[in-house]
Amino acid sequence: MKKLSIVYHSQSNTTAKLANYVYSGSKKEADVSVNLILASDANAETLLSSDGIIFGTPENFGYMSGVLKDFFDRTFYQVEDKQLNIPYCIFVSAGNDGLGAVSSIDRIVKGYPLNKIAEPLIISTKDIEQERERCEDFGHNMAAGLALSVF
Repeated sequence: MKKLSIVYHSQSNTTAKLANYVYSGSKKEADVSVNLILASDANAETLLSSDGIIFGTPENFGYMSGVLKDFFDRTFYQVEDKQLNIPYCIFVSAGNDGLGAVSSIDRIVKGYPLNKIAEPLIISTKDIEQERERCEDFGHNMAAGLALSVF
């Protein structure tokens, strides 16, 4: 069975709602084990034991959250020599355009390296409730791709 980890941070409830929607969608794939984990609780083993990763973050000052950045700081040197090459994608709850958060994550994970398999899902903080289905589809697509060994 493939394992998908959703690593996210949410200071308010906004990104947590998105994470739960993505989780709900990914759970529709029976052949994939899904782990929803706060970035503060995730570690190198989270990366090493996963077949795919979804990162979730609020947009903070045009950047990813500090807690997600801390996750990368804590794990990079522990897994650098492993050449992970696992698929990842990103969702962002954005007050602006979310692109700064996406580009900072993309830049960092090149060093692991991880393989981006989808365009980022950027959701305006004003549209969280209306975007549930899109978030669920996002999670399900990643899980289905893992189950079918597409990635």
